Amino acid sequence: MAIDPEKEEFLREFGEDYGYPSAPKNIDELRATEFKRLDDVAYLDHAGATLYSESQMEAVFKDFNSTIYGNPHSQSDCSVTTSNIVDDARRQVLNFFNASPREYKCIFTSGATAALKLVGETFPWSSQSTFMYTMENHNSVLGIREYALNGGAAAFSVDVAEVVDHDQPNSGRSAFKIIPHQEQRRSEHRFLKKEATGDTYNLFAFPSECNFSGLRFNLDLVNFMKEDSYEMFESSPHHRGNWMVLIDAAKGSTTAPPDLSKYKADYVVVSFYKLFGYPTGLGALIVRNEAAKLMKKTYFSGGTVAASIADIDFFKRREGAEEYFEDGTISFLSIVSLHHGFKILNALTMPAISRHASSLATYVRNKLLDLRHANGHHVCTLYGLRDSEVLCTKMGPTVSFNLRRPEGSWFGYREVEKLASLSGVQLRTGCFCNPGACAKYLGLSHSDLLSNVEAGHVCWDDCDIMKGKPTGAVRVSFGYMSTFGDARKFLRFIENGFVVLPPVARAIHPVTEDADKAIARYFLKSVTIYPIKSCAGFSVESWPLTRTGLLHDREWLLKSLNGEILTQKKVPDMCYITTLIDLNLEILCVESPRCKEKLQIKLKSDPTISEKEEMKIYSQRYEVQASSDEVDNWFSKAVGQHCTLIRNTGSISHSCPIRDKSPGICRDIATSLNFVNEAQFLLISEESVVDLNNRLRSKLQNGSHEPPTEVTSMRFRPNLVMSGGKPYIEDEWRNLKIGDNYFFIGRLQSLPDDQHDL
Repeated sequence: MAIDPEKEEFLREFGEDYGYPSAPKNIDELRATEFKRLDDVAYLDHAGATLYSESQMEAVFKDFNSTIYGNPHSQSDCSVTTSNIVDDARRQVLNFFNASPREYKCIFTSGATAALKLVGETFPWSSQSTFMYTMENHNSVLGIREYALNGGAAAFSVDVAEVVDHDQPNSGRSAFKIIPHQEQRRSEHRFLKKEATGDTYNLFAFPSECNFSGLRFNLDLVNFMKEDSYEMFESSPHHRGNWMVLIDAAKGSTTAPPDLSKYKADYVVVSFYKLFGYPTGLGALIVRNEAAKLMKKTYFSGGTVAASIADIDFFKRREGAEEYFEDGTISFLSIVSLHHGFKILNALTMPAISRHASSLATYVRNKLLDLRHANGHHVCTLYGLRDSEVLCTKMGPTVSFNLRRPEGSWFGYREVEKLASLSGVQLRTGCFCNPGACAKYLGLSHSDLLSNVEAGHVCWDDCDIMKGKPTGAVRVSFGYMSTFGDARKFLRFIENGFVVLPPVARAIHPVTEDADKAIARYFLKSVTIYPIKSCAGFSVESWPLTRTGLLHDREWLLKSLNGEILTQKKVPDMCYITTLIDLNLEILCVESPRCKEKLQIKLKSDPTISEKEEMKIYSQRYEVQASSDEVDNWFSKAVGQHCTLIRNTGSISHSCPIRDKSPGICRDIATSLNFVNEAQFLLISEESVVDLNNRLRSKLQNGSHEPPTEVTSMRFRPNLVMSGGKPYIEDEWRNLKIGDNYFFIGRLQSLPDDQHDL
């Protein structure tokens, strides 16, 4: 077997932590037998959802096929079977957190969010209560603030720093400094000054691991808040009353579940699909018995009452916390499935899973920190490291970062995500539903955030860079089945796609006939513009470049009256609509066999036809303008259904012709996209198409009597067709040069000379 020097280097540093050598299956066996569906995909979004294993699902279905499970709200044999399995599952969940059944209860919910909502709506809020939460918290935790404020309580976020306790330096206990942000309170409760009593309850919420940065919080915070909060708030009204602690362990539990025998939090929430992939839609609230007694619930439902009378105001609640807070029939088949998921984790052990996943994350983190452009500037800005020594015991298996170009501008995280998908790397981008951590690490002020919202930015859109600042980040996260191969595939994607290396030195050889034959030559064979998405294009000898790609390429599209984007897949007749642009006359000419008259559309937009409006298309926000009724009627006749022609008006061009001989580089300072699928240009080689046709003919010859299928380059609607080299060589290119213009993975970019000269 060939030696893998990269993996050897990795194992020298992390070999003791990587791979489960003591488990029934090591990592390579586990991946090969349990996750064959991954094939050549590097799945790196385990913070979002981890993956179920094949044997886990086989065991679940075997269980379902061999056992009758009835509704647990009954006394039949099959219902008693279900009740017993549910009770076992509760004990298994408590055992996972090392929580004593005498001290804690496990309440099943529809997910971690539902568990947090349950805490918020049942907590005993009053005008003297305080809801305090760390900046690094999921939106589902922040939502508790609405219950607190509506209940008259004050609410504020805090930053937490670990400090040295000079009075007891060897006590083994951590001391913390709480740095509060602005207090929030509903106006109608602002002037309540009633003295707090011993019956006042406050709530402090923090995650065991930040899902944005991977920071693991020191769980001594639990004991600190419950035992020493009086000293922390001595000069503040918030010192009064009793402090309860909530841990959002949805992310942290995947590798390091909180030990509730040591850190006696009042509430802990968990989501099971994050632990072992299946079932989804099931979570739990782990609640201390004393805290459960304080929870005030209004609604009752089937299964939560011991008795009720329909025509008078009477009901009697059930005594058990689980029964009282689990409204209706629980998702008992999902709960039955938990046993098979925990079996996987128990076989590997949680400490081994934590070491394994963290070794991969640490390796990736170190490699990203080492990446430099040719000018010596860092490629990656990582988040969370600066606080790792003061705030957390260590980092979890999550790496959050953004990428910079050599001159310091940012790559948009959506661009990174789209290109990663094309490279077989599945990762996540954005703020990960953690707005506090996002603003904190990206340095976004309140005015930045509000102006971004006013400009139209919302969660999950493509507005990744606004006013020169990232609005989110790129995140990779590792799970129990992640491998070194996943980490390496991701790193190669970053290195090949975003790192600008020094120019490659080239030796000079005498020009001989043999030397010419040895050197691969590449030629640009055609340049094609497609003004209207999915309609026919036209070829040119030269054409201006803009920040959206080729000038006017895919600048228009057809939309049905119900908002559906029309394409050839849905309307094949669109291929018969031909287009041609005359730049001198500034006219787009369109023809169709269904229309007698040729349509001419002025390139200069007419504001009197219709107002510009914002529209979301392909998860991207565009500023668009509709066309006149005359144009819409023409296209409706051409495609055989009512439609309207939409134009993207948000692009501002700067000319940089492909074959212009003047020196210069087109810089991607404010690149945007027209109505394209992935990037501004699509390039394909003639050799790749020839190879594809050979493969098709080979398949047809094996027993098929159908005529051979011939595919042309234009079948793929490319902007650029090149020739030279071996088939699919374009897939290996990092960048290329056409004339004096440089192209980088589909975007115009300033690059050195280590590219293919076409």
